[in-house]
Amino acid sequence: MTPLADMDFAALLPFIAVGFGAQLVDGALGMAFGVICNVLLVAVIGLPPARASANVHIVETFTTAVSGISHAIHGNIDRRLFLRLLIPGIIGGVTGAYLITNVDAEMVKPYVLGYLVAVGVYLLVRGVMFPPPERKKPKVVEPLGLVGGFLDAAGGGGWGPIVTSNLLVQGVEPRRVVGTVSAVEFFLTATVSAAFIYHLGWKDFATATVGLLIGGVAAAPVGAIVAKRVPTKVLLVLVGVVLTITSTYGFVRAVLM
Repeated sequence: MTPLADMDFAALLPFIAVGFGAQLVDGALGMAFGVICNVLLVAVIGLPPARASANVHIVETFTTAVSGISHAIHGNIDRRLFLRLLIPGIIGGVTGAYLITNVDAEMVKPYVLGYLVAVGVYLLVRGVMFPPPERKKPKVVEPLGLVGGFLDAAGGGGWGPIVTSNLLVQGVEPRRVVGTVSAVEFFLTATVSAAFIYHLGWKDFATATVGLLIGGVAAAPVGAIVAKRVPTKVLLVLVGVVLTITSTYGFVRAVLM
């Protein structure tokens, strides 16, 4: 582990900025920390994809812990929904982490991203054209946790976009969705991070990880406040925009590469 005293603060700044911006979006919308971080780290900063993914998952363990606590304080967590997502999510994450060395997740990635683009557009149109949806109890929860956890571990991201977007489509109150999904994500990222640490060792805690961690933890409480105070219609539009943009970018990269 690289001592903080030996690090160049100027070198940390880009990673702090990435972590802060990504966690601000994730804390408010319940998705996109991994997606935004991976896009910026690989496409803008130039980190190798494998290292970027490892750094992001390790950092998410800390940012999701702070975010989950913040959402609990602001009353954004649905306990029943939390329990229904928790076990399937962990099982999916463990399975994905185990199979990542034997199954090429890139083969299915374009299909998943294409689906997420469609969901993003749907949420965007519904948020712009219609009033807030009628509150409903979600019918499909456990399968979402299982699939979301698996794809997050095997594909380097996807828990928030898959679980949050689908629960919103089912009519669950947005702030409850965001808070609950963020809280469950801590346990998922802790599981996946343990696998990364086991294979890579603590040496992966370098400049990128520390910078992302500082920015992400600093932004986590702010995101919870935004999720509580921003109107439902605005959240739906923002989720649709973020999901559509990030998924479209990922889809194009997955198809062309």
